[in-house]
Amino acid sequence: MTQPLSSPIHMNWKKLMLCLCLITGMSVFGQAKKLMRQADRADNVDTKIELYSQALELEPENLDALFYRALAKTEQGDISGAIVDYSKIILIKPDPDTYFNRGNLRYSLKEFEGAKEDYQKAYELDPGFVDALFSLACVKFDLGDYQEAIKDYTKVIELNSYYPKVYTLRASAYEALEDYKKAIEDYTVAVFVFGTPEAYMNRGQLFLGINYYKEAYIDFNKAISLDKNNPFGYFYRGTAALMLGGFDDAAGDFQKALSFDPNDFDALLGLSLAYLRLGNTNLAKLNFEKAKEVLGISTDDPEAYASTFWYQNQYYFFVNKLRELQGL
Repeated sequence: MTQPLSSPIHMNWKKLMLCLCLITGMSVFGQAKKLMRQADRADNVDTKIELYSQALELEPENLDALFYRALAKTEQGDISGAIVDYSKIILIKPDPDTYFNRGNLRYSLKEFEGAKEDYQKAYELDPGFVDALFSLACVKFDLGDYQEAIKDYTKVIELNSYYPKVYTLRASAYEALEDYKKAIEDYTVAVFVFGTPEAYMNRGQLFLGINYYKEAYIDFNKAISLDKNNPFGYFYRGTAALMLGGFDDAAGDFQKALSFDPNDFDALLGLSLAYLRLGNTNLAKLNFEKAKEVLGISTDDPEAYASTFWYQNQYYFFVNKLRELQGL
């Protein structure tokens, strides 16, 4: 006689199948965890990726395996592959760290709009995520949205007033908007808070750009006193000295800059200008010809110097003196 479906024999078989499924599932889960542990201990990045991939074959929605494989792919240089892994996590269970990491990778590829969206989502999910807010401000700056960048930099300061570089970057945004007063205020805060050569250099360059040559000279002088292996400090201090009429000092600084890089065409041009103002036409011509050689210039057209600091930042002064140099 056929046993009814509700018979003890049939019920025991169903329980047996359920137990087998549970045991199989636990076995797969345990194997995936073992592969994850092996991947964590592996020294070779390719091995890590292979082990994480094996764990994902057993558990396709293992978010930890996806996250750490993305990190390993980033280390390997497979940026697109890492973005795919982070995107899979976001589809399953979005979180601030994953959005932030994907934003960083998109930023590295100069996909600024995509990076902006990711940083925004990371910050929305965690309003205390200062790194995400800071990165959001930076990508807005890169997109030319200076007003919005300033707003975000200000929020960063409110959350963490000692956040590295935030005052300098907000100052750069103010400078881009030609709000020089606020830019100087932020650069000055950076000088007082950090007191680094970079802080003095940044403020000095702004002073130089708005023709505050005395203030610029003081800042570059301070930057050099903190770091004597600073070729840009010598070049910019020489430029400020030249514009202030300190031609001997300018010549000395340009020579010092050239000791770091003999082919620095801006320093060669600066030295030729300093010697021109000192009346030493032989040295002025010698350094001018060297600068032309480095630049590959064989014409008298001022446009040939468009890539130089002097053309871009001291145009009228430079073009006027260029005629004198060309006449030597």
